[in-house]
Amino acid sequence: MSTTSGTPTGQSAENGTSTRRPSAYSLLESLPVEVPGEITFTVRLMPAADPSAPVVLILPAMVMKAKHYMHLAKSLNAQGVSVALCDLRGQGECTPPLLDQPNFGYREMIEIDLPAVTAAVRERFPDSELHLFGHSLGGQLSLLYAAAEPDAVDSVTVIGTGTVYWRAFGIRRWFEALRDIQWIGLVARVKGHWPGGVLIPGAMAGRVMVDWSRHSLTSHYRPAGSSRNYDRLLAEMTTRVLAISLAEDRLGPKSNVDFLESKLTAAPVTRWHIDADSPVIHRDHFEWIKDSPVIAQVASDWVRTGELGRVS
Repeated sequence: MSTTSGTPTGQSAENGTSTRRPSAYSLLESLPVEVPGEITFTVRLMPAADPSAPVVLILPAMVMKAKHYMHLAKSLNAQGVSVALCDLRGQGECTPPLLDQPNFGYREMIEIDLPAVTAAVRERFPDSELHLFGHSLGGQLSLLYAAAEPDAVDSVTVIGTGTVYWRAFGIRRWFEALRDIQWIGLVARVKGHWPGGVLIPGAMAGRVMVDWSRHSLTSHYRPAGSSRNYDRLLAEMTTRVLAISLAEDRLGPKSNVDFLESKLTAAPVTRWHIDADSPVIHRDHFEWIKDSPVIAQVASDWVRTGELGRVS
């Protein structure tokens, strides 16, 4: 066991009790962002050596913490881009915790949280383009925000991000999709939040899941309390998009990604379907993170050029 001044690493010199070392994530540069309601986000930053390099803001999947994407962030940063990571409302480092906040849905995340976070990142990197990289729910929010605020970001990359409209799933999964997603919506309505379980292992705000289940039933994005017509905004969106699907992704299969992409009738969309012929070995909704170096190389090249280069 390595020691410093006779005290075992990870123990207090005074009483020998175990102390937790700070994680690499917690040691990153931090940027606090507060929105109405005394809700605070912590944006973690990995600046590139070039202050004018593109900056990629990573937005997590439902119930996933931003620190889960450290491998992706490091891989993107190794490609010479600056990276920002931020938890969604009620998750990870966002305070107060989910159940101590007022109930919220898609509207608050798109129309309150993302404008504040992106403005703070742009202020920190004033000479850089800002690009969003969203996983699953983070990708949905990225697309809806970019559609509503066309000058806010320069591009959107999404992975495992498809509609949850029940008819977009393969016909053999129609009943499963209807049953599971509408059950989640019903429980969220009754309890005021989703406690975790079917499909979604962790807790989520009630109105997020109600918005989500309504979209699954109708195919339309109509967040409660919003005056925006997001389906029209998606159709009019001209921000360029890289949409990545994964061959072994049951939560966001190719058919669902294709259906969501079909709503982007005016945007230049680049599609990358990762199948068995790809150097990406892990093609599950979550496991792809293990192949971050490959995905980061392709995504960073696309961010700079708008072209899907050779995948190596």
